[in-house]
Amino acid sequence: MNKVMTRANHDSGTRPPGRRDTRRPGGTPPRAPRPAARTTPAGKARTTSATASPAVPPQTPRRAVPRPRPTDVFADRLLLVLSGQRPVHWMLGHTAGRAYDELARLADHGLLRTRGTRPVVRDIGYYIVHSGAVEAFARIGAGDQLRAMAFRLEKGPDLRWRCTALELDGPRTPLPDGD
Repeated sequence: MNKVMTRANHDSGTRPPGRRDTRRPGGTPPRAPRPAARTTPAGKARTTSATASPAVPPQTPRRAVPRPRPTDVFADRLLLVLSGQRPVHWMLGHTAGRAYDELARLADHGLLRTRGTRPVVRDIGYYIVHSGAVEAFARIGAGDQLRAMAFRLEKGPDLRWRCTALELDGPRTPLPDGD
């Protein structure tokens, strides 16, 4: 079966972990004071290998950061537009066919705009239809409300994913045939 769930148990009030880069200001450990230089019987200053360079803390091995799935990226982008945080034309190059018209209509209705809590993507699931098409759903939470959003992604000849269909919970209104 090709159905997959992602982002389970997403807390709406948490932030991603902070950077752990020791090269950034505020992220470096305090330096130990240098020991005084020792003198030889001739009175010349002598340095040892311990005083020549300060001890550098061992670097933690860097793990490769996984690239986000297209379903995660599009769920976040669609949510930003539908909640009024981004303009509809922001998705112009990321939609194809009637999906842009549907996105504009849904954004005009402001169904995901809230006065208090910002809506967040709580859960994402997707079904791989074939190698170039994915149908996905997202559960969107804003406070005590839980909404559903479904969308279809298709990979174009330029190997970029584009949203080709979009639905928000509830009945879909048909578009005029003139488009």
